[in-house]
Amino acid sequence: MSSHSPLTSPPPECASLLHPSLINLSFSFFILLGILVSYLPQHHRIISRGTSEGISPLFLLLGVTSGTCAFLNILILSWGVLGCCGKGVGGFNCVAGAMGVMQVGVQWVCFAVILTLFLIYFPRTPDNLPRPIPATGPSPQTATTVALLATAHFIVLVLTTFYFSTLHPSAVTKWANFLGVQSAVLASIQYIPQLWTTWKLKHVGSLSIPMMCIQTPGSFVWVVSLASREGTDWSSWMTYLVTGCLQGVLLAMCVMWEWREKKERKKAEMVGERTRLLPENQRVDEL
Repeated sequence: MSSHSPLTSPPPECASLLHPSLINLSFSFFILLGILVSYLPQHHRIISRGTSEGISPLFLLLGVTSGTCAFLNILILSWGVLGCCGKGVGGFNCVAGAMGVMQVGVQWVCFAVILTLFLIYFPRTPDNLPRPIPATGPSPQTATTVALLATAHFIVLVLTTFYFSTLHPSAVTKWANFLGVQSAVLASIQYIPQLWTTWKLKHVGSLSIPMMCIQTPGSFVWVVSLASREGTDWSSWMTYLVTGCLQGVLLAMCVMWEWREKKERKKAEMVGERTRLLPENQRVDEL
């Protein structure tokens, strides 16, 4: 008969949480803070421009649904670790064990905020412009549909997770792996509509280059962090490996368009300054 008492010490399965590595914990906190900070430039850019022009609604839909799958995946796989929080491991050790879930959760919420700002600052046609207007972007109906689909997807997955966890607990791990694969598939195609939108517009729009500069290398660092944590497997970090690669392609494209726009603006300013300094008769000839 075991002499273990849950009132005096944690159960054996929670022993791995009793002595967390301070180096790994500090690294995990750094990543968590980096995830939060990396999204702030994107939130600020949409708000400061007053428009979400240039952001693909399909990109947002795939990103939010991928994030939902990733969060539920790591939540299920880390459930045993999280369950140790109430079994005498201590608050500090509990936070250390839950860092992976916190990181994925913060990333998911921050991306969902982009979708919210996309809806709030959706580019609308001014009333004083003539009709009909050629369609150059998504319609308000498309934006609303994206939000509804993302919400419905979240509700369905939560209910399905609850169903497996209560009625078929032996299948929960398989369900978590399925969520991980689904998240990776959605993430793999997530950037395709945004790459196409940015290429078609030939400018950055409301996308934030600083955000991508932080997140692209950060994705690979995060992959290493998740892969080394308790309660995770390949299905937990594969999503961020895929998105890091695709986001790097989008970043390169945005830098190219931004550089080209700055070059054209500088050229236009030089022409304008030269025209201003010309005598009146030569200025007419220039025009």
